[in-house]
Parts: sequence; structure tokens; C-alpha cells
Amino acid sequence: MKRWQRQTVGMAWGMGLCVAALACAQQPKAGTAKAAGFSARTVEEKARALAAKPYQEPPVGVPPSFEKLTYDQYRDIRFRDAASLWREEGLPFRAQFFHPGFYYTRPVGVNVVEGGKARPVPFSTDQFTYGPLVGNPPKGQVNGFAGFRLNAPLNTKDYYDELVAFLGASYFRALGKGNLYGLSARGLAIDTAQPGGEEFPTFREFWLETPAKGSDTVVVHALMDSPSVTGAYRFAIHPGERTVMDVDSTVFVRKAVRQLGVAPLTSMFLFGENDPGDFDDFRPEVHDSDGISVWMKNGEKLWRPLKNPKQIQVSSFHTDGLSGFGLLQRDQAFSSYEDLEARSERRPGAWVEPVGDWGAGSVRLVELPTREEIHDNIVAFWVPDAPVPAGAHLRFSYRLSWGFSPEGAKAGGSTVAATRVAAGSKPGARRFVLDFTKASKDGTGPVEAVVTASRGQVLHPRAEVHAVTGGFRAAFELMPDGEGPVELRCFLKRGSETLTETWSYLWIP
Repeated sequence: MKRWQRQTVGMAWGMGLCVAALACAQQPKAGTAKAAGFSARTVEEKARALAAKPYQEPPVGVPPSFEKLTYDQYRDIRFRDAASLWREEGLPFRAQFFHPGFYYTRPVGVNVVEGGKARPVPFSTDQFTYGPLVGNPPKGQVNGFAGFRLNAPLNTKDYYDELVAFLGASYFRALGKGNLYGLSARGLAIDTAQPGGEEFPTFREFWLETPAKGSDTVVVHALMDSPSVTGAYRFAIHPGERTVMDVDSTVFVRKAVRQLGVAPLTSMFLFGENDPGDFDDFRPEVHDSDGISVWMKNGEKLWRPLKNPKQIQVSSFHTDGLSGFGLLQRDQAFSSYEDLEARSERRPGAWVEPVGDWGAGSVRLVELPTREEIHDNIVAFWVPDAPVPAGAHLRFSYRLSWGFSPEGAKAGGSTVAATRVAAGSKPGARRFVLDFTKASKDGTGPVEAVVTASRGQVLHPRAEVHAVTGGFRAAFELMPDGEGPVELRCFLKRGSETLTETWSYLWIP
């Protein structure tokens, strides 16, 4: 999905003027539609039944004129704040809805759940304003919404900030306190970067549980469908410094899947300090995330800086036990970006922490080449070692956190702060300079850089205390052997004590 498509979620859609006199008439009322019983098993049983039937592409649900909306026209359709679900009740969360059209022409069903009953939320053109670029509401039937967002008092207690949005396929994204939208998550990724093309599962229907007064949690259920799988998802969303989603998913497999990507994250990396490319740009760096972090249950922690490669690049980090992984924006200094519009230093990271044992598998990183920042070109997900045959029934639970440091207090230790690459002291050699943050514990004695390379020769490895930051700086040179890629690793130690996470890098001539 293109980054500028995703940004429509964070634009001023819901900033239309609130007309108090319209509130009662416009606010979606669940009581006008027939109610159905709802329980924790409802969506799972729907997914199970759907998996037993052949896949059917959902129909287009808007008139032809709204299929042809431009990006600017689509942005000119705004939801009225006065029509927000749960606004009149004064609840701690409010729901607003996205109009179908533009790329989002296959509407999804949205239901509200209260007292064990679920009722559809009806679509009405009265819930929206249609700006001058659009002119008039659609002429013809519209069969639902494109998606929705939830607002809550995230940054101050008196204002309902946008907290999370579900829009397009199985994409969703959220904010921690002080963040601006950047990377996204998805329900599943199927056959990403595989021959034959990627399959994009879609959330077909949602159920929003009415939160209790004073509650700090809102629950969303989603029904997924695609040619290969169906699924039932439950999101318990807790806003805060780190906004946390407790995700429970049940997946039913219609046909065998070559590569099932669990808990996928999607981001953008155009250029940065380790990979400046040849962009003629006033900004020092342009990215929504600058690296992937992977934690193994055996205690090993890896950090790999992201790149904008010349051709598609897939990296795999195998583990018998995964503790967590995430795409992070560690560099949070405005001077690194100098972008007053994008404010990239405020992008959140996202961290996936498995609940229970997912077994053996790999965290896979896909990096795609791009010349424009409007494209998401980074994808990360977990792939199980076990095959995924037709008829399989899979369950995955995980905690998905969003924020400046989404991995939380357990991060600890010294981490990689910067990666820089330059010419070496000999013809053909490359010089790598790595900065690490300050260690969590003081110590004395020399610090050693432990550097390994899959091929070629490592020259002049050294480490020292960084006199400015109080952390460490490591440097070494690589003399390549041949033209093939080189897998590099580096960590710092003092005596027998490991001080840092492991820096991991794939250098390609």
C-alpha cells in the first residue's frame, strides 16, 4: 500500500465543523437495525463457516463516479465529528467512519455490540461533508463504510485524539502518546516477495464493543477473508505512552500456503545515514523506520539497519523461540530529518511480542527498491517452519505495542544508535563506524569489538567510549573477497561480559 494512501487516515478527515443540532440525527444508532446475539465465539464460527465455502470476491459497493475519485477528492470527504459513535454517551472512546471510494470501493460491514447483542451501523451521507472537489453525495446505493478509526484522550484528557485506524485490506495502524502516523500493521501477509505475487487478505466485517464508562480499553473484532485463508481477530486496545493491542487470531486455511506471514509490519525507508543513496534532497534522512530488532528466547538480541536496495532483498532470522520483533524509529532527533511537514522523528515503532510458544520459525525482512517516499517498501513478519496445509486451523496470540520505545522497559542494555559506511584505508575496502548507546551498568576495563564476516577479511576492529554521548563507538574495515554479499555481525564486550545487542548487516558490493 502506498504511503500517501495510508496518510489519508491521519489527515483532517474528521475535522469538519461540528453542528450540535445535527448530532442526534447523524449519530449512528444501533437500535434501528435488527440485533443478533454476539459472543466471543461468534466471529470464529463465521470464519470457520466461510472457510468451508469457495472464495468470493466482495462486490463493489459504490457508484462508478466514486470509484474514480482522485486522491484530493477523496480527502475532501470528511466525517462529521457530531456523528461520532458513543459521542453522546460521553464514553472514553469514539468511533468515526471512512467513506468508500477512491481505492476503497468494496465496503466493509461495521457492527456495534452492547449487552450481548450486535447491530449493524447504518451508512448515511448525512454523516459526512462533501467538499467542493467532490460536490455532491454519491447518487446510488452505498453498501457500507471503507473502514473506521477510534479516537480517545491520548495526549490530553480533554481532547479525543485519533488513536487507531483500520482502512484497506487488513491494514491498521496506531499511535502512542506524542506520535504521528508512520508504519502500519496487517492481519496476515501471504506469499510476500514470492514468485507468483502476493495475496492480500481483507477484513470483511468488524464488531465494535461498546466500552464501559471509565474504561481504558476498547475491543474490536474482525472477520478476515482471502482466497487461501479466513480468520477471526480480536483486538483489545489500550491507549497510553505505549498504545498496546492484545491480539488473538484464529486462522482457517482454505488451501495450502507457501509462506504465511504472521503479525506483519509495513514501513518506508528511502535513505538514511547508513544508506544515503543518490537522492538530491535537503533532508539528511527520509524514513518511517530505521531498523528491525529481533529478540530470541535464548537472550540474543539483533539489530539490523534498514536499506533501500537496488533490487529486492530478503533476510531471514531463524529462531527456535521468538521473544519479540519490531520495526523501530530509533533516531528521534529533528536534526536527522529537518522536515517540518513530515516530522519523521515522531513516527512510532511497533513491537510484536508472542503470547505462548509459536515454535520454530523465522523473522523475515523484505526490503524493496523505491525512488519515492510515497511507497511502503519494508515488510517484516514471522514465518513458521511447519508447513501450512489446506484444512489447517491455526491460533496466534501476541501483544502489539506502538510508541517511541514500543519494546518497553525490557529493552535494557546498550543498543545500536547509528551505522555509517565509508571508503576504507585500502583500495576496495569499506569502513564501518557504529555508535552504541550508554550501557545500563557502569564498568571498568577496555571494551572489545567482536566482528565477524561471512566472507572477506575484517581489518582493524576497535572500540572506545564515545566521549560525547557516553556510549561507545566501534569501527572496523572489511576487505571483500569476490563480488558476493557479505553478512556482518558486531557486538561489544568487556572481558567476558557482553555489553550490547548484536549489530547485523548485509553488505552488497
